[in-house]
Amino acid sequence: MAMKNGGVPSGGLIVSFGEMLIDFVPTVSGVSLAEAPGFLKAPGGAPANVAIAITRLGGRSAFVGKLGDDEFGQMLAGILRQNGVADDGILFDTGARTALAFVTLRADGEREFMFYRNPSADMLLTPDELNLDLIRSAKIFHYGSISLIVEPCRSAHLKAMEVAKDAGALLSYDPNLRLPLWPSAEEAREQIMSIWDKAEVIKVSDNELEFLTGSDKIDDESAMSLWHPNLKLLLVTLGEKGCRYYTKSFHGSVDAFHVKTVDTTGAGDAFIGALLCKMVDDRSVIEDEARLREILKFANACGAITTTKKGAIPALPTESDVLSLVKGE
Repeated sequence: MAMKNGGVPSGGLIVSFGEMLIDFVPTVSGVSLAEAPGFLKAPGGAPANVAIAITRLGGRSAFVGKLGDDEFGQMLAGILRQNGVADDGILFDTGARTALAFVTLRADGEREFMFYRNPSADMLLTPDELNLDLIRSAKIFHYGSISLIVEPCRSAHLKAMEVAKDAGALLSYDPNLRLPLWPSAEEAREQIMSIWDKAEVIKVSDNELEFLTGSDKIDDESAMSLWHPNLKLLLVTLGEKGCRYYTKSFHGSVDAFHVKTVDTTGAGDAFIGALLCKMVDDRSVIEDEARLREILKFANACGAITTTKKGAIPALPTESDVLSLVKGE
């Protein structure tokens, strides 16, 4: 289990693959993009958030992805470094910009997105540019689905997964559905499912479960329709209702922590980051329901804390933040 030794990260390396971008968030909540009086820039991108969630908790992580060789790209690389994320998998593209997303926070704290990626640097990562030594050193290799949308990044993603798997890494997948980025809903479903049977840990939200199964039921039967023989742990996150977990031998649910939600951005990333951080050095927790439930309670607390502040990265908690919430319940 990753612990802070005088601030030195410990434990096995978790490599997170995909996009990092800048979210522009309105200075006031509950307005449309057109109505927003101004925007704050917030670094984001789910795989990058996960990498930082892990180091915040005292774990070891690296980010693999491509940024624009522009001020925003350099700023994002700097944020990863400041947060202790290994940067030897970061590349810069001189011909394309760092991706941007304008995000509206509705009055209920949920989000709507408008993306600027035509093309953005993250889409231009090629298989030949991958730092294979870094990927081979991963104990866990974590990724989403945005990197599957277009070539050459899709081929880079598939190669990185294969190299990590061959080197003995556990594959972790959070599809992180962003429908506006896909040519169509059908294409999104098809591509997200195209690598489904490779992952050993999969986390989906309730909305993603509905999208992928085509069912409006969020129940055990619906979740288990996504099960595959290589899968070791399937997680369904339910927002303020906590999460459900499914393994080969048991399943159940863990309640959420109740907090005052300001912005849900990054909550799922904090959740999966916490889980991976706690299982990287001992995968047997997946077979021990009592220990798994403890870890999921911890992960739920991480997710909850992340919703109490605006933006993902500033809101990601430390171990002591989480323990004080867990003890306070």
